[in-house]
Amino acid sequence: MLQGHMSYGRANDHDMPHRMQTVPPSVPLLTNGSEDSLDPPGIPPEQHALVIPPGMGGGGKRIHPLPYLESNFSVDPRPMDPSKDLAAYGFGSVTWKERMENWKSRQEKLQMVRSDGHQALAEGKGGDDGNDYGDSDLPMMDEARQPLSRKIPIASARINPYRMIIVIRLAVLALFLRYRVLNPVPDAFGLWLVSIICEIWFALSWILDQFPKWLPITRETYLDRLSLRYEKEGQPSGLAAVDIFVSTVDPMKEPPLVTANTVLSILAADYPVDKVTCYVSDDGAAMLTFEALSETSEFARSWVPFCKKFSVEPRAPEFYFAQKIDYLKDKVHPSFVRERRAMKREYEEYKVRMNALVAKAIKVPEDGWTMQDGTPWPGNNVRDHPGMIQVFLGQTGGHDTDGNPLPRLVYVSREKRPGFNHHKKAGAMNALIRVSAVLSNAPYMLNLDCDHYINNSKALREAMCFMMDPLLGKRVCYVQFPQRFDGIDKHDRYANNNTVFFDINLKGLDGIQGPVYVGTGCVFRRQALYAYDAPKKEKTDDRTCNCCSSWCCGKRKKAKKTKVIKPKTEKKRRWFKKKTEPMTPVFKSLDEIEEGIEGIESEKTSLMSKKNFEKKFGQSPVFVASTFLENGGVPENASPASLLKEAIHVISCGYEDKTDWGKEVGWIYGSVTEDILTGFKMHVRGWRSIYCMPKRPAFKGSAPINLSDRLNQVLRWALGSVEIFFSRHCPIWYGYGGGLKWLERLAYINTIVYPFTSIPLLAYCTLPAICLLTGKFIVPTISSFASLWFIALFLSIFATGILEMRWSGVGIDDWWRNEQFWVIGGVSAHFFALFQGLLKVLAGIDTSFTVTSKMTDDQDEFGELYAFKWTTLLIPPTTLLVINMVGIVAGISDAINNGYQSWGPLFGKLFFSIWVIMHLYPFLKGLMGRQNRTPTIVVVWSILLASIFSLLWVRVNPFLPKADGPNLEICGLQCD
Repeated sequence: MLQGHMSYGRANDHDMPHRMQTVPPSVPLLTNGSEDSLDPPGIPPEQHALVIPPGMGGGGKRIHPLPYLESNFSVDPRPMDPSKDLAAYGFGSVTWKERMENWKSRQEKLQMVRSDGHQALAEGKGGDDGNDYGDSDLPMMDEARQPLSRKIPIASARINPYRMIIVIRLAVLALFLRYRVLNPVPDAFGLWLVSIICEIWFALSWILDQFPKWLPITRETYLDRLSLRYEKEGQPSGLAAVDIFVSTVDPMKEPPLVTANTVLSILAADYPVDKVTCYVSDDGAAMLTFEALSETSEFARSWVPFCKKFSVEPRAPEFYFAQKIDYLKDKVHPSFVRERRAMKREYEEYKVRMNALVAKAIKVPEDGWTMQDGTPWPGNNVRDHPGMIQVFLGQTGGHDTDGNPLPRLVYVSREKRPGFNHHKKAGAMNALIRVSAVLSNAPYMLNLDCDHYINNSKALREAMCFMMDPLLGKRVCYVQFPQRFDGIDKHDRYANNNTVFFDINLKGLDGIQGPVYVGTGCVFRRQALYAYDAPKKEKTDDRTCNCCSSWCCGKRKKAKKTKVIKPKTEKKRRWFKKKTEPMTPVFKSLDEIEEGIEGIESEKTSLMSKKNFEKKFGQSPVFVASTFLENGGVPENASPASLLKEAIHVISCGYEDKTDWGKEVGWIYGSVTEDILTGFKMHVRGWRSIYCMPKRPAFKGSAPINLSDRLNQVLRWALGSVEIFFSRHCPIWYGYGGGLKWLERLAYINTIVYPFTSIPLLAYCTLPAICLLTGKFIVPTISSFASLWFIALFLSIFATGILEMRWSGVGIDDWWRNEQFWVIGGVSAHFFALFQGLLKVLAGIDTSFTVTSKMTDDQDEFGELYAFKWTTLLIPPTTLLVINMVGIVAGISDAINNGYQSWGPLFGKLFFSIWVIMHLYPFLKGLMGRQNRTPTIVVVWSILLASIFSLLWVRVNPFLPKADGPNLEICGLQCD
């Protein structure tokens, strides 16, 4: 029987079984917030209390650059007597001359720095290294004043031809559609009409996809400048604190070892340990996940110092030890080899313990899991259990084997009760926002899926180069990193890497208002998630006024004053950055927080009363008070027990009732793709986002690489887009008058309308087979002049793709795989998502989705690639393949029977059918699998549908002219 080390409402060290008994006493696990659970018997309060250091989570003070020296003033020199002055100081004429020249040279360089410094800051250019300034402190000071990042536009030689071909393609497309509309096909009017509708829709979807990529950019960060600015030697680190969220649901589909590697990479990140807190959300309340985190916290005591001592990459042990290192070639130090081998042995032992926990958890006891003291595990009923919080690593007991402190590790499982809508992942993420605000309240948050580990230990510093940049950071709501994956086959058969989306589309959006939020690998500003508007840009007056006229200066001052005191309505509340240091409330106890809310003098509290704050954020004075702290941190004198009690309160299932959570605050509800909605709401409020692509990928994860799981994943994404389309947050009609730019709006519209392309795509892929079966041809033959429009259109499509690959660096293989899977997903997953979305909106039938499995039973490296799972998503593309193959055979047979003159039109018909089969070729390989076998049900359904459709078409054939009566012809014979 799998046992835990918690009692109902409390957990202490005496309850830990196995090796987990070595975990030091930490914060008690609270389930229902009762006072009895705060003081476990036998443990002194100082051992089980959560001790939060003063100012934890607070951001460092900004280092203001010193003003540049002015060297253009003039002073009347006194008369110099060379015989006295030079002799008095012991300088000869030659020495004095060299000294004067050196002094003039230094002044000229300082003058250049003064005149060009602000321009360099504005343009994002890095300054000189300053080694020739003569002052050893000046280079460091100048480097610390430089921007922390800069924007690198795409070279004109690459981007301008790309823009030109877009315009040319738009013109060709307009002429092509004009010709198609004005030249119907009388003998196949129905086919022509369907093709025209499909082509017009494809043209609109291409515009929505293409024009947001008009201004692609790349960015560069300067980690050394970040250290110079915020990490002074001998002083505490000024880097801002970060709360990191890891979400998991089912430990059977999301193996605990995968989650543990993600947690270990977080704890070993290259960031100040007192600035990092890792929160693991267990939305399935699984005891297996809890005990796995207990084992992980123990292993972290030896893993974290090993990583930081030798600066290993990546810092997820499973993927680090999977690397092949040639000790002789790389000349690795012998001491490192010894310690690495010892650490690998320890990790193998850790894996054995983790696998033992998983083996015990496979068979669930009839009465549920029980802990060592005999009490039942509070989360036995997944749908009905109290909230649980456990701090595994904290201020007390959270030290590694070298005695150094470790980052905090907190287990969170929110309360679940029947009759409440818990909103799946979005609800769990909102619960983590509130818990972290009460316990640590870092100004920035990073969310990761349980299978996305930190591949670059400096990823947090990369994000801080944007968030903490004095010129750029104040308007940045989040920094999005691209998703990179492990375990993808070399050819990426099903476009799992999404290279075109991450390396082309998001780069284009970064040049407008920023990339969309893709659900993981994103660093947020906490204030942006609280539904505050972005700070307005301060308009600087570049005009200079040398006059003493009171009319001129007085008028400007009056206008400025009027702008500041402009009243704001309750519907359009704005949040502005205070120019002076805001008054931060300091509370001695939990009771004083409620009284202190009314006494805070800040612009935000002046806009909303205490009642409005509770309506927006919920009835938690501790949480409401934390929203005032822009730089994060918790009250210094707050009782740890009170904070834990409040943390349990904010994850109760009824806390969000009659509040703005999920509507305006936090992750937005209403779609299974809550990431699109959340980022969209931020951009509407005027925030901008940043796309960060470090040379070493920041995060890596796993992706479902077999055909069925991949299609189900795409189905969930498309279903979320359909839900957003039919909601009030649809980008087509929501958010006008806000801060959303029109090109950014086009990108969001494209993210929610692409499932509707499945209908014209399905019809268009069927048309070639119909033309071959009926002998009709709805496009001009190659020999006609009108075929030039088709040729020009195809050439412009190829030219756009080639130039797109040229400026983005994406290979032709990735580009072609993306095109293929766009067709595969469009005729299968997108079509079913549209159908399910309409059922949900019109009939109220809700469709549930399953968590994608992160494991496979096949021991082969790409064993999952060949795994086949039956799903109805396979029927439409299989049917298309069969129909087009039958059409090709029928077309060739007809050409053979009719003679030479029928081969010319046949090639045009065959081209489109072969084009469809080429796009569906990866799907065909997936059907065959490794053993070249396909489930009988797939073959039967596909052949049945294709046969019925073909026979029905031959029998009915609605596009042939119908005779009104019998065909009577004069035979020429005279009959009496």
